Amino acid sequence: MAHLVGAAGARAAGRAPGPVRVHGALRGRRAHRGVYLTSETPAEQLLPAMRLLAGEHRVRRWFIVGNDYVWPRRTAAAALRYAVESGTQVCGQAFLPLGVHGFGDVLRRIERSEADAVLMLLVGNDAVRFNRAFAASGLDQRCLRLSTLMDENMLMASGAHATRGLFSTAGFFATLVTPENLDFHGQYAARFGVDAPQPGSLGESCYEGVLLLAALINRARTLDVRAIGSGADDVTYEGPRGAIAMRRRHARQRIYLAEADRLDFNVLTQL
Repeated sequence: MAHLVGAAGARAAGRAPGPVRVHGALRGRRAHRGVYLTSETPAEQLLPAMRLLAGEHRVRRWFIVGNDYVWPRRTAAAALRYAVESGTQVCGQAFLPLGVHGFGDVLRRIERSEADAVLMLLVGNDAVRFNRAFAASGLDQRCLRLSTLMDENMLMASGAHATRGLFSTAGFFATLVTPENLDFHGQYAARFGVDAPQPGSLGESCYEGVLLLAALINRARTLDVRAIGSGADDVTYEGPRGAIAMRRRHARQRIYLAEADRLDFNVLTQL
């Protein structure tokens, strides 16, 4: 099992002796032979969220801020198309190096653009630092943020003062009230204790990957990549995200939109 970024997935799949799993957000191209995804896709995750924010929050102008590598750039290209489909426009883009600390220039660009919302395509601590800088600038008073990769740990690291008007879209949130998620949390607490770290969406995706890997191997009764691939579309399994079926080596799942409420996510709707 692996978490691969961009073209690395294709290279690893070509020399893997067994099935390779990619979990978390889809980064780069779709699955190659031997690669199986439980990730969300922009069409399922981003397009409906942009439509909803346009309709319910009157978002008309988007500014895209992302790290400078394949996933943010490909997602940004999709967002340009989705903006047209949702009756909005992208009024600016900025791609920043991984590990960036200074956001003064891009925050000034956002302010001058009169954007109604920022599409955040930043990872890890970069997203945390951006949230803090965004709030410190006062832009959170008039400009929303939407992220397709903001989990509970990143939210807590940002701080309650930095999460006003922050939306996230994903297939899993710790606060999601479903029988499957409640059962998952019950088992997690029983195994690790009530004071264990909260399982966020990125951590849960690792567990989801193990479930998928087990289901693929059980279906094929072998580790042979070709044998697993021949029956992959018949594989189903159940996990914290509910019942999952595979199609073209990609898990089909429910996607949700949540809004930050200080240090928690309030799940608003299924997209």
